[in-house]
Amino acid sequence: MITRRATLGFLAATPFLSSRAMAATAEIFAVDNVAIRGADPVAFFTQAEAIIGSAQHSLMWKGAVWHFASAENRAAFEADPMKYAPQYGGYCAFAMSKGAIASSVPEAWTVYEGKLYLNYSTNVRSIWIKDIPGNVAKADANWPSILQS
Repeated sequence: MITRRATLGFLAATPFLSSRAMAATAEIFAVDNVAIRGADPVAFFTQAEAIIGSAQHSLMWKGAVWHFASAENRAAFEADPMKYAPQYGGYCAFAMSKGAIASSVPEAWTVYEGKLYLNYSTNVRSIWIKDIPGNVAKADANWPSILQS
């Protein structure tokens, strides 16, 4: 059960930016223009872990550079990017469920019903996973309109 104290603690510790403050926010969360902080999005599905990719195996998609651990993973992503790209542009899925935007880290990942979700931290992920279906429904209702609000 998610306690009010845990939720309030998360909200206080997370650098949320309101949708108004983030007008025209980039569709893909990227640090130095690199999506998922350099982690290979395909590896979450094929190796069930966050693996840092290489600029040697990279491509540009939706305005961000995506790194891959191998040419095979890059080819898989290129053939079907929507299958591998994180939901909500790689922004924190739990924050999105609350109507806010927050950064994410590759270590705080979940694959649920064939989709990749990232969170702000592993502590936030522990809250997220307590009600993934409910959180997904709420986040889906906010995405992608939150980017332009």
